[in-house]
Amino acid sequence: MSDINIGKKIAQIRTNKNLSVRKLAELSHVTASMLSQIERGNANPSVNSLKSIASALEVPLFTFFTSEVAKEDLIVRKDSRKKVILPESDNVIYEILAPGFSDNFEFAIMTLEPNTSSSNGDISHIGYELAYVLEGEATVYLDNEEFTMSKGDSIKISAGINHRWENNTNEDVKVIFAVIL
Repeated sequence: MSDINIGKKIAQIRTNKNLSVRKLAELSHVTASMLSQIERGNANPSVNSLKSIASALEVPLFTFFTSEVAKEDLIVRKDSRKKVILPESDNVIYEILAPGFSDNFEFAIMTLEPNTSSSNGDISHIGYELAYVLEGEATVYLDNEEFTMSKGDSIKISAGINHRWENNTNEDVKVIFAVIL
């Protein structure tokens, strides 16, 4: 497998969405100069910048950390899944279930350790998310409402709904989800 090139991924998604560097800079509140340097591989973005760029591009943050997979690598074995652990919180782990990168589909397992949240604040995206609770009990916040989700429960989160997951228990919660853009 090849190394992950975050700048190249940002440029690819930006181009696919017909956004100029200046427009993405405006939407993400990251300077056009910095975006250009990131895309060319001349600068490393901070986690906050990546979050802002992901939000502006309306893609999940982990999209930047997945890499292309050759056609012969269509199987992902449980012991070789890519794991994304966000630097500011090592208590949320995303395991990527699908090989490769797709512009319109992400499939992963999220593990929330006890008393953690999937993000610092609510997030939304242009596509919809389908989620199924594999283990534990979590609270999902949808705009201004909260719902308790238990093992076996599933939910469809429509485009544009602000949401986040919280584990307020003393046990890990595992949620399998797909984001379809």
